[in-house]
Amino acid sequence: MTMTLTEINAPEAPQTIGNYSQALELSGHERLLFVSGQIPVAADGTVPETFDAQCELAWDNVRHQLHAAGMDIANLVKVTIFLSSRRFNATNRKVRLNVLGDHKPALTVIITGIFDEQWLLEIEAIAAA
Repeated sequence: MTMTLTEINAPEAPQTIGNYSQALELSGHERLLFVSGQIPVAADGTVPETFDAQCELAWDNVRHQLHAAGMDIANLVKVTIFLSSRRFNATNRKVRLNVLGDHKPALTVIITGIFDEQWLLEIEAIAAA
């Protein structure tokens, strides 16, 4: 069985601003991976000071979880990014586009308080294979 991802972007709804799908139909999968919120903390416990570096590190941590399950970025079907401030939106989009390339999982970005005040974002995901 081959896994198929089909983008659903209803013409009656607003079109996306950025590289994501309004909805994503998944068929032919055998496994689902639920990735808990990945934080901008390195394996040695350090936290970068800048948002750019934190964003890259959080995505690296998502990649590490995917790789541990034998998956990669192309397996992502849903991503939720929690930002501590709207001012990080443009940089978040730039880094996300760089990480995802042409892959367009369903996406939600939420502005909210983050568990640790040092962390400027957190990324959770669902992947399928």
